[in-house]
Amino acid sequence: MTNKELISAYYQMWNDKDFDKANMICDKDIRFRGSLDITANGIDGFKEYAQMLIGVFPNLYHAVEMSVYENNMVAIYVTYTGTHDGTLFEYAPTGRRICYSGASFFQIRDGKIVSINILGDLNSLHKQLSE
Repeated sequence: MTNKELISAYYQMWNDKDFDKANMICDKDIRFRGSLDITANGIDGFKEYAQMLIGVFPNLYHAVEMSVYENNMVAIYVTYTGTHDGTLFEYAPTGRRICYSGASFFQIRDGKIVSINILGDLNSLHKQLSE
């Protein structure tokens, strides 16, 4: 699988909510920092984070806006949308649609994602959740 195919599979996994695919595309010891500034390590930690986020935003969608591929590094600009249906931080569910952006930085080795560092626009997200 090329790096483009690997990253495409990663975002398809999120949009399909099929996190068992992480076993195929991520290294078992993946280092992950999500858009909410929460870290998780290993496949199980990543899956726990993903399930928590889907519990908050059940229809969460990742729209890839821009991508840059350079050797074993990938940078993606993504827009996240969804409905706030679960408690996040100190915010009770509002049922409102959210939209915020993030910049994701991937490191790939031997055909697997070994690290992901995502910088999410938390200021925008907090404003939307507190309105």
